[in-house]
Amino acid sequence: MSTNQPLHKTSQGGAKTIFSVTSGNFLEMYDFMVFGYYATAIAKTFFPGDNPFASLMLTLMTFGAGFLMRPLGAIVLGAYIDHHGRRKGLLLTLGLMAIGTLTIALVPGYATLGAAAPILILLGRLLQGFSAGVELGGVSVYLSEVAPEGRKGFYVSWQSGSQQIAVIFAALLGLLLNHLLAKEAVTEWGWRIPFVIGCMIVPFLFWIRRMLEETDAFSQRKHRPTMREIMRSVADSWALVLAGMLMVVTTTVMFYMITAFTPTFGKTVLMMSDKQSFLVTLFVGISNLFWLPVMGSLSDRFGRRPLLILFTILMILTTWPVLHWLVGSPTFAHLLEAELWLSFLYASYNGAMVVYLTEIMPAEVRASGFSLAYSLATALFGGFTPAVSSYLIHTTGDKAMPGVWLTFAAVCGLIGTLLIGRMVKQYRARHSGAPVRA
Repeated sequence: MSTNQPLHKTSQGGAKTIFSVTSGNFLEMYDFMVFGYYATAIAKTFFPGDNPFASLMLTLMTFGAGFLMRPLGAIVLGAYIDHHGRRKGLLLTLGLMAIGTLTIALVPGYATLGAAAPILILLGRLLQGFSAGVELGGVSVYLSEVAPEGRKGFYVSWQSGSQQIAVIFAALLGLLLNHLLAKEAVTEWGWRIPFVIGCMIVPFLFWIRRMLEETDAFSQRKHRPTMREIMRSVADSWALVLAGMLMVVTTTVMFYMITAFTPTFGKTVLMMSDKQSFLVTLFVGISNLFWLPVMGSLSDRFGRRPLLILFTILMILTTWPVLHWLVGSPTFAHLLEAELWLSFLYASYNGAMVVYLTEIMPAEVRASGFSLAYSLATALFGGFTPAVSSYLIHTTGDKAMPGVWLTFAAVCGLIGTLLIGRMVKQYRARHSGAPVRA
């Protein structure tokens, strides 16, 4: 039987379809979270040195380097999806992500391979970033195109929801490893276990993704644009892409702050234990998973823009004061309260933003345009959030400086939201098409 067709038909828009399409998104975010969680252990394995801060920064920069490949992945793989279909593209991105994960799991450390070890780890991260450049876009577009009318916000919210399941799973695994293994064992070799587990679930993810149907919206299109046509359309939509990028800056900076950076922030800045930091991250993932579909549904009812404007303003007003309060009294309870508030802000904004971005992109380049806007924001801002936050704290001595970075990201989102309506009108004035819900 040809692998170009699904093994059997499934009804589009059902819970089974949501689970199948978001499964690869889970793996992508799981791998990224694990890398962030074990940054200090990875630093000692692949970037040893006399200066712990320099070693950690090299690791966090390697973490961020994967995001630099996202724009390239968005263009190349996004064009592949817009031309060959959503289903084929999702299978390809899953395969590339699996190779990157396997590399990080199995490469020996610096003590064994010397300078080749960190180079191989960097290559693994770059490959992960390349595939991730369109994974989010492919999943979001697929869910948007199979969702029933009036429920797009709820359906697309599960793209981000699958990421939260990855956060929860990775945090639970971190708590278990810290319970079963001594701290020295986790630092020396135990950090590899989560990556190996990620490799082990890849065959299952391939199996369930092969059962996906192509979306009706794509199948019914009479013209499949070529790479050149897609690039021309993306270039023609540059204003929408840039405004969309500003909107994504908010969600990607906030997300990596409250998930990937929380364990490092808790351990190295607030002097919390590993278990306390992982426990807070676990509750953040649960909070995100609860609020995302709720706010996605509210955006279906009240519109996207009112929620986007409201929650960017709340971020601007509260993020720095909350972190300033936290570092002034760094207890476990206060860290949990602060992170849960940031989680509420993130999920409320993201629940409306992702579906809105799929709606404002032209249909013929929906995957490419969405993925490029998302990947540019992640590459230039979100992916380097752990490194930027660590650097700001180190250079200023102010432990609350990540709050300034969050405020800046929220301002970007507010500007993008206010500009996007005008950009859509300008684009519609040049092209025929249905009006966009704003």
